Amino acid sequence: MGKVIVIVGGQWGDEGKGKIVDYLAENADVVARATGGNNAGHTVVVGKETFKFHLLPSGTIHKGKLNICGNGMVIYPPQMVQEINMLESRGFKLTGESLAISSSAHVITEDQVNLDKQTGAKVGTTGRGIGPCYMAKIERTGLRMHDFVKQDTPEAKRLRPFVKDTVYLINSAINAGKNVLVEGAQGTMLDIDHGTYPFVTSSNPTAGGACTGLGIGPTKIDNVIAIMKAYTTRVGRGPFPTELGTEDQTADEDKDSNITPEDLRKANSGDEYRAGKVLRKRGAEYGTTTGRARRTGWYDAVVAKYSATVNGLSSIVVTKLDCLSDLKNIKICTAYKIDKLVTKEYPADLKLLEQAKPVYETMDGWCCDISGVTRFADLPPKAKKYIKRLEELTGVPISILSVGPDRKSTMVLKPKELF
Repeated sequence: MGKVIVIVGGQWGDEGKGKIVDYLAENADVVARATGGNNAGHTVVVGKETFKFHLLPSGTIHKGKLNICGNGMVIYPPQMVQEINMLESRGFKLTGESLAISSSAHVITEDQVNLDKQTGAKVGTTGRGIGPCYMAKIERTGLRMHDFVKQDTPEAKRLRPFVKDTVYLINSAINAGKNVLVEGAQGTMLDIDHGTYPFVTSSNPTAGGACTGLGIGPTKIDNVIAIMKAYTTRVGRGPFPTELGTEDQTADEDKDSNITPEDLRKANSGDEYRAGKVLRKRGAEYGTTTGRARRTGWYDAVVAKYSATVNGLSSIVVTKLDCLSDLKNIKICTAYKIDKLVTKEYPADLKLLEQAKPVYETMDGWCCDISGVTRFADLPPKAKKYIKRLEELTGVPISILSVGPDRKSTMVLKPKELF
């Protein structure tokens, strides 16, 4: 029998889902995206080649897979055509057998893109028309793919062979015992219902969104795996309790600058901004879609535990552990202090969240390069201790550990959680 595994972002997005989906896609028969649009960006590194996706599932670079863009997505046709053409120019021929776009997915129009550029700045959107398109969907005034491809335009003609009723496709695959991998976009803390509203996306990137966004029942899902960095980042505006430095410092930073000996000295002497800069540079924390510098912070176990709760996680994947290797002391947020109250529960009230001060525990860093390590047993003892502490605080097992962007920099710790 096959499995249905749902991958979600466990933080504010940008956790490295593209790499992990690519890794797991080797043993999947179907790779499907359920929510979001081209505001998402997944980067996959295969050998010396780098692929960047915004709409297409990462499984498209694996031959013999069916890739599905579900009904819960919003599709910007120029971007979809561009990605299909890019893959074909690099030797990946997509057909109606390898790619299916839901006929019920909504289409982002140029008017919606323009509206988003005018109004989205107040919450830090990407300006790609995502919110206005979902607004039209809820108002029942939107354009769906099955109507779009009836138009006599080059983009409509290009996409027409791929547009299908994907509900039957994915359920037929599940019923036939195929392995189905649901590729998440964005992250739990950007969920329209469960995230840091209003600084959120316009869809449900939590596990529940996989059901509505693809038309599969919750009883058909076997495992839900969240991807989490060994630290935390977020893009755009909104509260960020463990942030290192300030949002303004990050925005003013020279994106082409490198880490200097002075940066390292100050980072290890308690300068929060410099510690955040080291993480940003080591982790290449600049958006795949926008190029924006990401705000960086320490690992937030309150967020992780909340993510485990709302997603019903079976395991987590920890990425970018190697990016902490320069730091002598590494902090983990274990609770928030809000006024005089110390709590381990994530507050839904934004005003309370803005007041939250992180309660930290500090662990010793390992201060050596671990990017070439391929077995957990070979990690430095302090790195292993850090990982085990994250597992304890989150309350779910760690199934995969990543110490670099390449496929080979991946350690499987709990194979039974995977295909």
